[in-house]
Amino acid sequence: MSPSSLTGSPSAAALDQLTDLALWEAELTADPVVVESALMRRLEAVPERRSTCGLRHPLMVILTLTACATLVVGSDSLAAIRQWAARTSQAVPARLGAYRDPFTGRFIVPSERTFRRVLADVDADALDAAISGYVADVVRQAAPIPQIPDAPGPLEREQRRAARRQLTHPAPAGLLPGAALDGKACRGARTEQGGRVFLVGAISHEHGVILGQCQVAGKRGEGPAARTLLPRLEVAGMVLTLDALHTTKATARLITEQLEAHYVLILKGNQPLARAAAQALLSGPDSGWSATTAIDDDHGHDRTERRTIRTAEADDTLFPGARQAFRLRRDVGDLDGVWTSKEIVYGITSLPAEAAGPAQLNHYERAHWGVENRLHWVRDVTFREDNSQVRTGTAPRALAGFRNLTISTARLAGRANIAHARRDLLNHDDAFAVYAI
Repeated sequence: MSPSSLTGSPSAAALDQLTDLALWEAELTADPVVVESALMRRLEAVPERRSTCGLRHPLMVILTLTACATLVVGSDSLAAIRQWAARTSQAVPARLGAYRDPFTGRFIVPSERTFRRVLADVDADALDAAISGYVADVVRQAAPIPQIPDAPGPLEREQRRAARRQLTHPAPAGLLPGAALDGKACRGARTEQGGRVFLVGAISHEHGVILGQCQVAGKRGEGPAARTLLPRLEVAGMVLTLDALHTTKATARLITEQLEAHYVLILKGNQPLARAAAQALLSGPDSGWSATTAIDDDHGHDRTERRTIRTAEADDTLFPGARQAFRLRRDVGDLDGVWTSKEIVYGITSLPAEAAGPAQLNHYERAHWGVENRLHWVRDVTFREDNSQVRTGTAPRALAGFRNLTISTARLAGRANIAHARRDLLNHDDAFAVYAI
C-alpha cells in the first residue's frame, strides 16, 4: 500500500493528533512562562503532595488563583473562587504556566473539585509560612508594596476616621514593634474527629498585618499552640501581648530567654498567687501613684472610655522575667459623661520602666485588642468565615490563611476598610496586578 493511500484513514488522523500533541509539548517546554511576583516566589516553597502520575494543574497555579480570587468581594467559598477564576482571560493562566489543552490550545482553569482536593491536602504549615513570608518581605521592603486602585469620589468613611484618629490620638513616643496573639474558632468547620477547627494567629500592632497562624485541636491547646507559633516568627526585640490564657511561666520564659522579646501579660484566676502579689504591690489611693500613672480618654461608637494605668517595679519573684506590674482600670460611659461600668485588671511585663512607662504600657494593652476587631471581626463579618461549611482536611486552615493574606495586603496598601478594598478589585486585571501577575 502506498503512503498516499493512507491519506484520510483513521490511522493517519491519529498520527496527526499525536504529532500536534508533540508540537504543543515542545512549544511549552521551549518557552517557559516567567512571572516576577514576590508572592509566587514564596508560594513555590509549598511542597507538592500529589502523585505526578496524570498531574495536570500545577500547585502554584491553584494557590495563586485562590490568593487572587480571595482579594475580590464575593469570593468567600471554593465554588465562588473557581467561578471567579474561570472568568479569567487566557493571558493570565498563560503567564502562570497553567495546563494547556493540546487539542484546543486553550489554557484550562482547575475545576472546583480540584480546588477542594488540593486545598484539603496542602501542607498547611508550609502555606502559612509562605504567606507570612510574603507579608514580612513587604514590611521590610524586600518586596514591592501592593497597590489597590481607589474608586472615584471622596475618601471612604473608615479611611477618613483612621486618618483623623492618627491626628487626635497619636501613639506615645518610644514604642517598640508589637504583636498580639489570640485564638479563633472556625465555627462552621470540623476536624476529622468532629471537633472545631481552632487557629491561633499573630497580628502586628502597627500595621495590622497577620504575621502567622497555626492550628490546634481545641481551646485547651491554645497555649501550647502559641508556644509552637512564636518560634516560627521573627519576634526578637518585639513586644508580645497575650491574654490571661497565655499567662504561664513556660510562655514567659520562651519569650524572654529563647526569643529575646518582651511580653505584656494579664493576671487572672489561672495565676492567683501572682495576681494577689501584683494587687498588693499596686494598692493605695490614686494620689500616691501620680508619678507612675497615665490616663487615656477615648470617644467613639456612642460611648466614652477612660483607661487609667499605674505601674510598679517587679522582679522574677513575681513572675519569670517580670520587670513591672501594672493595674489597669477601664471606665466606660455614655457621651454625656456619666460612667456606667468599671473594670480593673492586673498584669505584668518584662519591659523595664526605662523602656516602657505607663503611657507606653497603656498603648500596648489597648493595641492588643486589635486582634479582635482587626482580625477576628473582619474574617467573621467581611469574609463570613463562620458560615463556611468547608471542613475537609486542611481546607479550612488554608482558606483562613488566604483571608489573612487579603487582610494583610489591603492594610499594606494603606486601606482601612477591607470590604471597600475588595469591591475596588472587581476587575480581574486589577486583582492580579496587586501581586504583580
